Amino acid sequence: MSISEDARVHPSARIGANVEVGAFSIVHAGVTIESGSRIGSFCEIGAAAAPAAAKAVRATTIGAGAYIRSHAVVYAGAEIGEAFEAGHRVTIREGTVIGDGVRIGTLCDIQGDCSIGDYARLHSGVFVAKLCKVGRYAWLLPRVVLTNDPTPPSERLRGCVVGDYAVVAAGALLLPGVVLGAGSLVAAMACVGIDVPPDMVAMGVPARVTGRASEIRLRGEPSAPAYPWQRHFHRGYPPELVRSWVEGPLATPEDLDAP
Repeated sequence: MSISEDARVHPSARIGANVEVGAFSIVHAGVTIESGSRIGSFCEIGAAAAPAAAKAVRATTIGAGAYIRSHAVVYAGAEIGEAFEAGHRVTIREGTVIGDGVRIGTLCDIQGDCSIGDYARLHSGVFVAKLCKVGRYAWLLPRVVLTNDPTPPSERLRGCVVGDYAVVAAGALLLPGVVLGAGSLVAAMACVGIDVPPDMVAMGVPARVTGRASEIRLRGEPSAPAYPWQRHFHRGYPPELVRSWVEGPLATPEDLDAP
Protein backbone atom coordinates (compact mmCIF):
# COMPACT_ATOMS: atom_id res chain seq x y z
CA MET A 1 0.00 0.00 0.00
CA SER A 2 1.28 3.46 -0.89
CA ILE A 3 -0.73 6.39 0.46
CA SER A 4 0.72 9.88 0.08
CA GLU A 5 1.29 11.69 3.34
CA ASP A 6 -0.76 14.54 1.85
CA ALA A 7 -3.79 12.30 1.15
CA ARG A 8 -6.73 11.96 3.56
CA VAL A 9 -8.13 8.45 3.92
CA HIS A 10 -10.98 7.92 6.38
CA PRO A 11 -10.22 5.22 8.98
CA SER A 12 -13.32 3.25 7.99
CA ALA A 13 -12.38 3.07 4.30
CA ARG A 14 -11.34 -0.41 3.19
CA ILE A 15 -8.10 -0.26 1.23
CA GLY A 16 -6.79 -3.41 -0.45
CA ALA A 17 -3.23 -4.56 -0.98
CA ASN A 18 -0.89 -2.60 -3.23
CA VAL A 19 -3.26 0.37 -3.56
CA GLU A 20 -1.78 3.79 -4.34
CA VAL A 21 -3.47 7.05 -3.31
CA GLY A 22 -1.90 10.23 -4.66
CA ALA A 23 -1.18 13.55 -3.01
CA PHE A 24 -4.11 15.65 -1.80
CA SER A 25 -6.69 13.00 -2.66
CA ILE A 26 -9.60 12.30 -0.29
CA VAL A 27 -11.10 8.86 0.37
CA HIS A 28 -14.30 9.14 2.42
CA ALA A 29 -15.94 6.81 4.91
CA GLY A 30 -17.67 3.75 3.47
CA VAL A 31 -15.38 3.46 0.44
CA THR A 32 -13.80 0.18 -0.65
CA ILE A 33 -10.81 0.28 -3.00
CA GLU A 34 -9.77 -3.20 -4.08
CA SER A 35 -6.22 -4.45 -4.53
CA GLY A 36 -3.84 -3.08 -7.12
CA SER A 37 -5.79 0.12 -7.79
CA ARG A 38 -4.21 3.53 -8.31
CA ILE A 39 -5.87 6.81 -7.36
CA GLY A 40 -4.13 9.89 -8.77
CA SER A 41 -3.56 13.22 -7.09
CA PHE A 42 -6.38 15.62 -6.16
CA CYS A 43 -9.11 12.96 -6.50
CA GLU A 44 -12.18 12.60 -4.27
CA ILE A 45 -13.64 9.11 -3.79
CA GLY A 46 -17.00 8.77 -2.02
CA ALA A 47 -17.99 12.45 -2.27
CA ALA A 48 -21.34 13.25 -0.68
CA ALA A 49 -24.29 14.03 -2.95
CA ALA A 50 -25.97 17.44 -2.79
CA PRO A 51 -28.74 17.59 -0.14
CA ALA A 52 -31.45 17.69 -2.82
CA ALA A 53 -30.15 14.39 -4.24
CA ALA A 54 -29.32 12.73 -0.95
CA LYS A 55 -30.85 9.28 -0.43
CA ALA A 56 -29.90 5.84 0.79
CA VAL A 57 -27.15 4.66 -1.53
CA ARG A 58 -25.04 1.56 -2.00
CA ALA A 59 -21.50 1.36 -0.75
CA THR A 60 -18.86 3.05 -2.88
CA THR A 61 -16.65 0.43 -4.50
CA ILE A 62 -13.63 0.67 -6.78
CA GLY A 63 -12.74 -2.74 -8.26
CA ALA A 64 -9.33 -4.34 -8.36
CA GLY A 65 -6.74 -2.98 -10.77
CA ALA A 66 -8.47 0.37 -11.37
CA TYR A 67 -6.54 3.44 -12.46
CA ILE A 68 -8.26 6.76 -11.72
CA ARG A 69 -6.25 9.75 -12.90
CA SER A 70 -5.90 13.13 -11.23
CA HIS A 71 -8.79 15.44 -10.30
CA ALA A 72 -11.48 12.75 -10.76
CA VAL A 73 -14.52 12.74 -8.45
CA VAL A 74 -16.47 9.56 -7.66
CA TYR A 75 -19.61 10.15 -5.61
CA ALA A 76 -20.86 8.00 -2.76
CA GLY A 77 -22.87 5.01 -3.95
CA ALA A 78 -21.04 4.48 -7.24
CA GLU A 79 -20.02 0.89 -7.97
CA ILE A 80 -17.08 0.43 -10.32
CA GLY A 81 -15.80 -2.93 -11.60
CA GLU A 82 -12.34 -4.32 -12.09
CA ALA A 83 -9.65 -2.97 -14.44
CA PHE A 84 -11.42 0.38 -14.73
CA GLU A 85 -9.59 3.37 -16.21
CA ALA A 86 -10.57 7.03 -15.90
CA GLY A 87 -8.93 10.06 -17.47
CA HIS A 88 -8.36 13.38 -15.75
CA ARG A 89 -11.24 15.40 -14.26
CA VAL A 90 -13.85 12.67 -14.69
CA THR A 91 -17.06 12.95 -12.64
CA ILE A 92 -19.10 9.85 -11.72
CA ARG A 93 -22.26 10.60 -9.76
CA GLU A 94 -24.08 8.59 -7.09
CA GLY A 95 -25.93 5.38 -7.96
CA THR A 96 -23.95 4.71 -11.12
CA VAL A 97 -22.93 1.10 -11.78
CA ILE A 98 -19.95 0.48 -14.06
CA GLY A 99 -18.84 -2.97 -15.24
CA ASP A 100 -15.40 -4.50 -15.65
CA GLY A 101 -12.78 -3.21 -18.07
CA VAL A 102 -14.51 0.11 -18.76
CA ARG A 103 -12.46 3.10 -19.94
CA ILE A 104 -13.74 6.66 -19.51
CA GLY A 105 -11.79 9.54 -21.00
CA THR A 106 -10.78 12.94 -19.67
CA LEU A 107 -13.56 15.41 -18.77
CA CYS A 108 -16.38 12.87 -19.02
CA ASP A 109 -19.43 13.55 -16.84
CA ILE A 110 -21.50 10.52 -15.81
CA GLN A 111 -24.63 11.61 -13.99
CA GLY A 112 -26.49 9.66 -11.29
CA ASP A 113 -28.22 6.28 -11.58
CA CYS A 114 -26.57 5.37 -14.88
CA SER A 115 -25.24 1.97 -15.90
CA ILE A 116 -22.26 1.25 -18.14
CA GLY A 117 -21.61 -2.30 -19.32
CA ASP A 118 -18.38 -4.29 -19.39
CA TYR A 119 -15.59 -2.98 -21.62
CA ALA A 120 -17.52 0.06 -22.83
CA ARG A 121 -15.34 2.89 -24.15
CA LEU A 122 -16.20 6.55 -23.56
CA HIS A 123 -13.80 9.01 -25.14
CA SER A 124 -13.02 12.50 -23.84
CA GLY A 125 -15.77 14.97 -23.09
CA VAL A 126 -18.72 12.55 -23.15
CA PHE A 127 -21.82 13.54 -21.14
CA VAL A 128 -24.16 10.79 -19.95
CA ALA A 129 -27.34 12.14 -18.38
CA LYS A 130 -29.05 10.63 -15.35
CA LEU A 131 -30.83 7.29 -15.93
CA CYS A 132 -29.02 6.52 -19.20
CA LYS A 133 -27.74 3.01 -19.94
CA VAL A 134 -24.70 2.13 -22.02
CA GLY A 135 -24.29 -1.49 -23.06
CA ARG A 136 -21.35 -3.87 -23.11
CA TYR A 137 -18.54 -3.10 -25.56
CA ALA A 138 -20.29 0.08 -26.74
CA TRP A 139 -18.27 3.03 -28.03
CA LEU A 140 -19.09 6.69 -27.34
CA LEU A 141 -16.57 8.85 -29.17
CA PRO A 142 -15.46 12.39 -28.16
CA ARG A 143 -18.12 14.88 -27.10
CA VAL A 144 -21.09 12.56 -27.49
CA VAL A 145 -24.07 13.77 -25.43
CA LEU A 146 -26.82 11.54 -24.02
CA THR A 147 -29.80 13.55 -22.74
CA ASN A 148 -32.80 12.70 -20.56
CA ASP A 149 -35.32 15.56 -20.30
CA PRO A 150 -37.92 15.89 -23.11
CA THR A 151 -39.28 19.19 -21.76
CA PRO A 152 -36.47 20.91 -19.83
CA PRO A 153 -36.47 21.75 -17.06
CA SER A 154 -38.65 18.99 -15.64
CA GLU A 155 -38.60 15.91 -13.42
CA ARG A 156 -40.02 13.57 -16.10
CA LEU A 157 -36.75 12.08 -17.17
CA ARG A 158 -36.26 9.43 -19.87
CA GLY A 159 -32.72 8.14 -20.16
CA CYS A 160 -31.20 6.94 -23.43
CA VAL A 161 -30.23 3.31 -24.00
CA VAL A 162 -27.16 2.38 -26.04
CA GLY A 163 -27.10 -1.30 -26.98
CA ASP A 164 -24.22 -3.75 -26.86
CA TYR A 165 -21.47 -3.13 -29.45
CA ALA A 166 -23.14 0.07 -30.68
CA VAL A 167 -20.89 2.90 -31.90
CA VAL A 168 -21.79 6.59 -31.49
CA ALA A 169 -19.38 8.79 -33.46
CA ALA A 170 -17.91 12.12 -32.39
CA GLY A 171 -20.20 14.99 -31.46
CA ALA A 172 -23.47 13.06 -31.84
CA LEU A 173 -26.48 13.99 -29.69
CA LEU A 174 -29.04 11.45 -28.47
CA LEU A 175 -32.36 12.98 -27.45
CA PRO A 176 -34.27 11.75 -24.36
CA GLY A 177 -35.47 8.16 -24.42
CA VAL A 178 -33.72 7.17 -27.65
CA VAL A 179 -32.82 3.47 -27.89
CA LEU A 180 -29.91 2.33 -30.04
CA GLY A 181 -30.06 -1.34 -30.97
CA ALA A 182 -27.13 -3.70 -30.60
CA GLY A 183 -24.43 -3.16 -33.20
CA SER A 184 -25.98 0.05 -34.50
CA LEU A 185 -23.96 3.03 -35.71
CA VAL A 186 -24.62 6.76 -35.25
CA ALA A 187 -22.68 9.08 -37.56
CA ALA A 188 -20.65 12.03 -36.34
CA MET A 189 -22.62 15.17 -35.37
CA ALA A 190 -25.98 13.44 -35.84
CA CYS A 191 -28.97 14.57 -33.77
CA VAL A 192 -30.90 11.40 -33.01
CA GLY A 193 -34.53 11.64 -31.95
CA ILE A 194 -35.65 8.21 -33.19
CA ASP A 195 -34.88 4.67 -32.09
CA VAL A 196 -32.27 2.96 -34.24
CA PRO A 197 -32.77 -0.79 -34.85
CA PRO A 198 -29.93 -3.29 -34.43
CA ASP A 199 -27.21 -3.16 -37.11
CA MET A 200 -28.63 0.02 -38.63
CA VAL A 201 -26.98 3.39 -39.35
CA ALA A 202 -28.42 6.77 -38.36
CA MET A 203 -27.06 10.05 -39.68
CA GLY A 204 -28.03 13.67 -40.23
CA VAL A 205 -29.87 16.49 -38.43
CA PRO A 206 -32.46 15.34 -37.65
CA ALA A 207 -31.10 11.82 -37.98
CA ARG A 208 -32.72 9.21 -40.17
CA VAL A 209 -31.91 5.54 -40.69
CA THR A 210 -29.95 5.11 -43.92
CA GLY A 211 -28.92 1.45 -44.14
CA ARG A 212 -27.15 -1.42 -42.45
CA ALA A 213 -23.89 -1.02 -40.56
CA SER A 214 -22.80 -4.48 -41.74
CA GLU A 215 -22.80 -3.22 -45.34
CA ILE A 216 -20.12 -0.58 -44.64
CA ARG A 217 -16.59 -1.45 -45.75
CA LEU A 218 -13.26 -0.44 -44.25
CA ARG A 219 -11.75 2.55 -45.99
CA GLY A 220 -9.32 1.40 -48.65
CA GLU A 221 -10.45 -2.25 -48.35
CA PRO A 222 -13.68 -2.64 -50.33
CA SER A 223 -13.91 -6.35 -49.57
CA ALA A 224 -13.47 -5.98 -45.78
CA PRO A 225 -16.59 -5.28 -43.68
CA ALA A 226 -16.12 -2.52 -41.10
CA TYR A 227 -18.92 -3.90 -38.91
CA PRO A 228 -19.24 -5.90 -36.75
CA TRP A 229 -16.09 -4.08 -35.65
CA GLN A 230 -15.09 -6.82 -33.18
CA ARG A 231 -13.97 -9.04 -36.07
CA HIS A 232 -10.99 -6.76 -36.72
CA PHE A 233 -10.48 -4.37 -33.75
CA HIS A 234 -9.07 -6.02 -30.63
CA ARG A 235 -6.82 -3.56 -28.81
CA GLY A 236 -7.46 -3.46 -25.07
CA TYR A 237 -9.68 -6.54 -24.86
CA PRO A 238 -8.87 -9.83 -23.05
CA PRO A 239 -7.36 -12.52 -25.28
CA GLU A 240 -10.10 -15.03 -24.50
CA LEU A 241 -12.75 -12.52 -25.55
CA VAL A 242 -10.90 -11.69 -28.77
CA ARG A 243 -10.58 -15.40 -29.51
CA SER A 244 -14.33 -15.84 -29.25
CA TRP A 245 -14.87 -12.91 -31.62
CA VAL A 246 -12.42 -14.22 -34.21
CA GLU A 247 -12.94 -17.96 -34.03
CA GLY A 248 -16.53 -18.33 -32.94
CA PRO A 249 -19.81 -17.21 -34.48
CA LEU A 250 -20.81 -13.69 -33.50
CA ALA A 251 -24.21 -13.25 -31.97
CA THR A 252 -26.59 -11.47 -34.29
CA PRO A 253 -27.66 -8.04 -33.08
CA GLU A 254 -31.15 -9.40 -32.48
CA ASP A 255 -29.70 -12.01 -30.10
CA LEU A 256 -27.98 -9.45 -27.88
CA ASP A 257 -29.78 -8.07 -24.89
CA ALA A 258 -30.19 -4.32 -24.45
CA PRO A 259 -28.43 -3.03 -21.31
